[in-house]
Amino acid sequence: MKNIKYILVAFVVSAFLLSCSEEKLDTKSIFDTETSSVKNEFDTWVYNNYTVPYNIQIKYKFDDKESSNQYNLIPAKYENSIAMAILVKHLFLDAYTELKGADFLKKYSPRIFQYIGSGAYNADGSVIAGTAEGGLKITLYNVNTIDINNIDVNKLNDTYLKVIHHEFSHILHQTKSYSTDWNLISATNYQSGSWINVKDTAALKMGFISPYGSSEPQEDFATMVGGYLSTTDAEWQDLLNNVKAKDRVGALAGKAILLQKFTFIQDYMKTNWDIDIVKLKTIVLRRSSEVKTLDLKTLK
Repeated sequence: MKNIKYILVAFVVSAFLLSCSEEKLDTKSIFDTETSSVKNEFDTWVYNNYTVPYNIQIKYKFDDKESSNQYNLIPAKYENSIAMAILVKHLFLDAYTELKGADFLKKYSPRIFQYIGSGAYNADGSVIAGTAEGGLKITLYNVNTIDINNIDVNKLNDTYLKVIHHEFSHILHQTKSYSTDWNLISATNYQSGSWINVKDTAALKMGFISPYGSSEPQEDFATMVGGYLSTTDAEWQDLLNNVKAKDRVGALAGKAILLQKFTFIQDYMKTNWDIDIVKLKTIVLRRSSEVKTLDLKTLK
């Protein structure tokens, strides 16, 4: 099973260090759904709101066997785990369900969300926001940094929801492959392992939504989907226009490539999954605007 690492870099722009493997998912539960295993109010809520409708489990109690021994990690706080679960449900699960119905996610969604209280810090100073394993398990770090009383929606989307949208797009394209024409759009500009040295504006001029997108075609695809669904319309337009670039000719060339890629993804999602990605983004944005009104402390 291969790991997917999402690394936060300068200017609060997420870069992703990951590789993916294909997994076949079905609607048969892989968890013990007997209520006798429920231990507290949050467990009951997860069972009713995640496991029963979507076949998803949340691991919020620290388990060193389930966590990377490479980092010094601390458990997620109980109250922060509740807040994260409510937010992920509202912004990801409920958004897709509103568009496609619950059975869609029950069949294709990741099976486990794991919460870690601290960040995973690398020797180079970068911080991992999340990891994903084989389309089955997503680990979200730094859960304890969530300010339950003052949620920063932009940070929430850029740090956590981008990870989830990114990984879920991998599950989709590994289940129904996109045309190999995608690989040709930026064939001469992929950076392989040297993507870590690519600056944000340079990536945009080459037609990649982030430096990590320049690593290889599958990550190019996923960073486009994750970037689109986790930004406001204004932020997305800023990325397309590469507003920080001094080289306007290069910025326009990059924009043309990004628009070509977006059209490709838009067609892929509609043809293969009957998903209107623009409509999905509208739903996600509306739900993002509702976050400030959510009660993140009370399980309902």
